[in-house]
Amino acid sequence: MCYNGGMIRFNESMPRERARGMNAVVLAFVGDAVWSLYVREGLVFAADYKTGALQKMASARVSAKGQAALAEWVLPKLTEEERDIFLRGRNAKKPTKSKSASVAEYNISTGFEAVVGFLYLVGDYARIDELFAGETL
Repeated sequence: MCYNGGMIRFNESMPRERARGMNAVVLAFVGDAVWSLYVREGLVFAADYKTGALQKMASARVSAKGQAALAEWVLPKLTEEERDIFLRGRNAKKPTKSKSASVAEYNISTGFEAVVGFLYLVGDYARIDELFAGETL
């Protein structure tokens, strides 16, 4: 894939300043995909489930309700920078609404996804693992 005349590689990281300056909803867009992959990968590594069971377990974790619940557990662990990104995501105007979560849960999940997206874009995968260490998928 090309951008601005250059090539992008899978898992290419961007400078922290650029990622920090991105729109929080854009960070959440990336974070949604990253979190989904993180959860799915964790479930596949954990046990030999059939795809129907994997889908059901993953859906509960990647839903706005599931992310909002996990965010409450993760919030005390956030750095000042991560907390700022979380708040920007939580407070951002969103182009869509959740069909199965409250407005508060959806806002919290957007903040959660923004943090995950930010950490992924800057290549801080170890921090993602650190934040969710001890949390069972």
